[in-house]
Amino acid sequence: MTQNTPLSPRLPHLPLRPADVTQRVLSAAQLRAWGVSAAQTSARCLPGGPWQHLLPGVYLLHPGPPTGRERLHGALLYAGRPPVSARRAPAGPSETGYGEAMVTGIAALALYGFATAGDLGALHRIDVLVPRTRRLRSTRFVEVLRTASMPGAVRVGEVPVAPVRRALADAVAGMTDAADVRRLLTEAVLAGHCEPTALVSELSEAKLLGRPAVVGAVDALLAEGRAVAESRLYAMVREHGLPDPLWNVELRLPGGPRLGGVDAYWPDHAVAVELDTRAPRYGVPDRRGRAQEDPQWSAYAAKREHLERLGVTVVHLTPGKLREAVAQQATVVRTALMAAADREPAAYVMVLPR
Repeated sequence: MTQNTPLSPRLPHLPLRPADVTQRVLSAAQLRAWGVSAAQTSARCLPGGPWQHLLPGVYLLHPGPPTGRERLHGALLYAGRPPVSARRAPAGPSETGYGEAMVTGIAALALYGFATAGDLGALHRIDVLVPRTRRLRSTRFVEVLRTASMPGAVRVGEVPVAPVRRALADAVAGMTDAADVRRLLTEAVLAGHCEPTALVSELSEAKLLGRPAVVGAVDALLAEGRAVAESRLYAMVREHGLPDPLWNVELRLPGGPRLGGVDAYWPDHAVAVELDTRAPRYGVPDRRGRAQEDPQWSAYAAKREHLERLGVTVVHLTPGKLREAVAQQATVVRTALMAAADREPAAYVMVLPR
């Protein structure tokens, strides 16, 4: 009489919770910590067996196709350093076996909720950021990106994810279609994930601004960012009870040269507001660590100095300040308007539409 031979010896009890992805995908080191030998693991991964070999040193503990979350967890286990403790099971984020690895690129944007990133389960590739010193190759659906400067990870649930700016730069680095790049960057700004100038700075540091697919997208991004900042400025004046200014005007001395445009101007108080939506294309340090000169900033500083010599107070606002501390910025503008009565009268300037 023939008996069916068991697939493998009885395994130690594994506390598998079907709802917990971190216990449906385990590394070889984690399995060893649970008392599962390499031979037992290999036996259960044979054709028709209950487990699968998902990635080098990473195993899927069920026979069906991996979900998006399982592939994500597996990618981090592959890229992370295996745990060195002999404790039975990972109990928290510091014991997941991820090490310094973090998700970046499109997969990270999907975790942040970007509509243009698509569904996590439909992604063919998961980008994982690791220190440059790691000797690790890309494999199957995992693309390993090495960097000399690891950013601080953001936790999305229990998943370590690169900050939005860095994830966007890593995603754009792998894209060639200008329309796709533009949609991605536009969503980042309109959904409030990051400010345009900060994003352009990140793209500049990644040396992506010169790429054909990026050039036009960045110009559109900055225009979109200015429109968003202007809307916030209008809302600030309206919602915080400031007097109505003249919007988007050009200042000029009578019979003299133009003094430049401002976003808002109160002629009775000689107070102007200017939004700083410059792209920091020149702000990245050179090889000697010195900041490169920004001609836009130089022109802005000269204009501001000229106006203040004429008695016009210029309030400098950034899109980030309007988004994160709008009440404080309204107080700054109100204080400048109230202080007008205590200043020497400003020189007369002409106000023209811009």
